[in-house]
Amino acid sequence: MEYQIRKALPEDAACISRVIIAALRQTNAADYDAATIVRVEQSFSEAGIVGLLGKRLIYVAADHDDVVATASLEDDVVRSVFVAPEYQRAGIGERLMIAVENEAVVRGSKWLRVPSSITAQGFYTRLGYRKVRDEFHGNERTIIMEKRLIRP
Repeated sequence: MEYQIRKALPEDAACISRVIIAALRQTNAADYDAATIVRVEQSFSEAGIVGLLGKRLIYVAADHDDVVATASLEDDVVRSVFVAPEYQRAGIGERLMIAVENEAVVRGSKWLRVPSSITAQGFYTRLGYRKVRDEFHGNERTIIMEKRLIRP
């Protein structure tokens, strides 16, 4: 099935929230404890997504009105890349990352960083990102990764 990659609209907020929370609960839960998942979920309520729409360029992958994945760009940082569990490993996340990277190049970025979950580190590595360092927020480990977009 072919999914449309487009910029998110305010009316997508509830669907984006559902995709992120489902991915956190079903996929990321393998690498993070329940308390961490609950804490992270709080940032991605429908109201939280509406707030992020004003700060970040958010993309979605959609089949008509059905949002199945999301990714966003804030300055030179990739944020909140999530694919609904039933659509993972179908290339949708990679297509979203291409859209984000292309936008970053248009904006003049030479490098992109991504604060990766443990769960997504392999995904970003396959896309050419390399680990820079680990950061810890309580029990939550985040892997800071980066990729050069434009060769010198």
